[in-house]
Amino acid sequence: MLKAEQRSLLHKFVLLDLAIQSLQRDFSVIENLKMVKVYAPIIENLLMAISSDHYTIKRELAKEKIKIVKWEKIDEYFSDLTVTTPGEDQVLRYANQALKTKVEELLLSHINK
Repeated sequence: MLKAEQRSLLHKFVLLDLAIQSLQRDFSVIENLKMVKVYAPIIENLLMAISSDHYTIKRELAKEKIKIVKWEKIDEYFSDLTVTTPGEDQVLRYANQALKTKVEELLLSHINK
């Protein structure tokens, strides 16, 4: 069973993980743009900052023996995340649109720092 603190940490990890995946996908797209020299450093700096937070949280979760086992898209609206904890496996359901919005907010907060 996940405690509220662990669940919050896991949620932040999920958002950071999705942000990294999105930025990596977007990076391959901007390589074809005329202004790649402008956009590439912005995305690279953002990726480095987020990757650092991601790694730190991943280590904290590992210390508590919490690990993501499977990410499964249920339909266009929801995805299930299977997590192992010392006591049991747990399935958490996320709304895809809410995740997208939270990832956008996370990225914007890092840009505005």
